[in-house]
Amino acid sequence: MQFFSSRKRFSDLTEQEILALAISSEEDDAQIYRNYAERLREEYPDTARIFDGMAQEEDEHRRQLIELHKQRFGPVIPLIRREHVAGFYARRPVWLVENLGIDQIRAEAEAMERQAEHFYLAAAKRTTDAATRKLLGDLAAAEAGHQHAADELAEEHLTDDARAAEDRHAHRQFVLTWVQPGLAGLMDGSVSTLAPIFATAFATQDTWTTFQVGVAASVGAGISMGFTEAASDDGELSGRGSPWKRGLASGVMTTVGGLGHAMPYLIPHFWTATAIAALIVFVELWAIAWIQNRYMETPFHRAVFQVVLGGALVLAAGVLIGSG
Repeated sequence: MQFFSSRKRFSDLTEQEILALAISSEEDDAQIYRNYAERLREEYPDTARIFDGMAQEEDEHRRQLIELHKQRFGPVIPLIRREHVAGFYARRPVWLVENLGIDQIRAEAEAMERQAEHFYLAAAKRTTDAATRKLLGDLAAAEAGHQHAADELAEEHLTDDARAAEDRHAHRQFVLTWVQPGLAGLMDGSVSTLAPIFATAFATQDTWTTFQVGVAASVGAGISMGFTEAASDDGELSGRGSPWKRGLASGVMTTVGGLGHAMPYLIPHFWTATAIAALIVFVELWAIAWIQNRYMETPFHRAVFQVVLGGALVLAAGVLIGSG
């Protein structure tokens, strides 16, 4: 496939091109770290300062590489970037990483440094030219130094108290953006679909019809809950996060909650399907109570009373209506 590629192989690069590639890579990484810092500055100022420091480290290494290039090849640096070289490590677009949590962003930065170090070490082993081998080895050492510098910056700026505060904020944001709307959806899907599904089941005793009604009710409720959640709050003032994330969590969990006790009606035998569906309802309601206790800090006995009792009443209403 390399024959048909327009990108150059690393083994075909000259020493000047290798140096130019290192310069452009250091410049890109510094900009990525600055973007991370700006993304995190308001909510995670201590971690933002770490990325500011890492960007400065990248700038200093780029300056040293430029000076080396001037000494060896002159002031004109060839234009060559990562995407021009086959097999060179790639960076994920910043807008994708920005949607990750703070721990994932930290891990992404660590991976960036490891990738660069690994590439330079592997490249150094593939060359027989002494000067090029030394250059690549120096670059690998520089990337390893970046990792050490990041650890030192973390020790300087990210104290235990600061990390704990940021972790608490990240947990709270996770709850507001994903858990809260997802839990609301799961409750709505699990409870609101009980009456139509079990009313249909006992009115018709036809498992296929009951399954169709259950799927329709679940999907319809999921679409409705998803759009309602997304449209109800843009997250700017409430701090609850992206409306589309919340809408997705609410819509998907609403659908899952309804499908849980609709799927057993794929079983042709009515009473077997109904018994399994009732068991799944029991598990769903207790799972909702556990999530409320675990993430929303609702006392377990209160969560059980609210969810299980409410679900049992809706289930009984569906059975009574269908039987009548």
